[in-house]
Amino acid sequence: MEKLLAPEVDALTISPAIVRKISDGPIDDSWIKALEDLEKRSKTIDSKAPRSKSAADLKPLIDSLKNKAVERTRDYVVSQIKALRAPGVNAQLLQQNNFMRYKDAFQFLDRHQPQLGQEIGRAYINTMRWFYLHNFSRYKASLERMNIHVIDKTEVLAQDDATKRSTVVSGSKTQAAPHDAFSLGRRMDMLKGSFKSALSSHIAEEDKSAHYLEAPFRAFNLALMDNASAEYSFLTEFFSKQSYHEVNRKFAEIFQPTFALGQALTKQLIDPTVDALGLLITVRLNQHFAFELQRRKVPAMEGYVNGTNMLLWPRFQMVMDTHCESLRKATSSLSGRPAGSALILTSSSAPQSIAPHHITQRFANFTQGILALSSEAGDDEPVHNSLGRLRNDFEAFLTKLSKGFAEQKKRERFLANNYSLVGTIIAETEGKMAEELKAHFAEKAEEFGGR
Repeated sequence: MEKLLAPEVDALTISPAIVRKISDGPIDDSWIKALEDLEKRSKTIDSKAPRSKSAADLKPLIDSLKNKAVERTRDYVVSQIKALRAPGVNAQLLQQNNFMRYKDAFQFLDRHQPQLGQEIGRAYINTMRWFYLHNFSRYKASLERMNIHVIDKTEVLAQDDATKRSTVVSGSKTQAAPHDAFSLGRRMDMLKGSFKSALSSHIAEEDKSAHYLEAPFRAFNLALMDNASAEYSFLTEFFSKQSYHEVNRKFAEIFQPTFALGQALTKQLIDPTVDALGLLITVRLNQHFAFELQRRKVPAMEGYVNGTNMLLWPRFQMVMDTHCESLRKATSSLSGRPAGSALILTSSSAPQSIAPHHITQRFANFTQGILALSSEAGDDEPVHNSLGRLRNDFEAFLTKLSKGFAEQKKRERFLANNYSLVGTIIAETEGKMAEELKAHFAEKAEEFGGR
């Protein structure tokens, strides 16, 4: 008989040690174990209460103890949420050490007091919404202190060198800074770096060197991706009993103002510029971020990445059109006659040499940069059409410029030399578009050089 009753009695009793632990003990790992024991016995008593007087008599004590556990869990989680607002707090450390360690306690609270669980979830959302907006606003302000090269409409492809200015902007200061708006140079390195660490606020503020627009773009968005990835991982674990849709909703609410801040910075960087290479680098960075987010399994940031894309591509096309328009204006200013040519880009009325024109050098470097940044791009990207328009306008300019030579042979040698230079500069570039252009300019050089 004793063997039969022992399990029954054990199921309907709860030790004083567990009662004391849950009521007054410190919230630690043993407190969580006591909570698990309480939950187990509570389920047994709830199931037996309708047909067992002993269980029914014990139920008020168990319910009171559960309420105490809920109350203590509420106080603990609320204190941790408040701690997230402390100056200089490491949110990710707090999440891992103080939230995740006791997520079972929060889930206990959520099961027994779902309304309270929702209120605590709302308090967490509001706090983290403030946390990220506050810290990224400060970070954005730090990045705005960086020295950024100004590449505006004075540096379009067919602009007179005499009117070109070379500056950087740093806050309210403007100072000279040499750069080449049409050569990729080492800017490609920006795409080769790993995604392991973002630029710190302190380094951004202290850095006196000049950068192109892609530097602050990469810094802000890399930091945003890292923080959003960590937050999404936390939300999916801490609120693991909630639906995928609910977790995504929490994430969206937390990051919506910070995402808006990021897109405001992007617009601030790209709206005044005619730096097509910088714009294309930011496009490629954004694509790299998208791939990295897929690898990290953070789908909730897809909307932000797509929204950034919708800012970058139209601006890139608009800037490419601006460069095309500069070539068309230069072409229209030419008379197309040997005697009376009036080219605003040279001091003489007609080409004096069959050597390649300085705009050809600029066009070739510019084209090489775009091709290098598009080695894996398909025909469906705006780059393909924009580069096609640029090439056509460049060739129209060269053709009309060549008519400044009275002799047909000089005219042809001039064109052959220009097309050959373009071919030489883009010769090492890889990719489908590069192969098409290399074949095209080789054909043009042969057309005029083989006569």
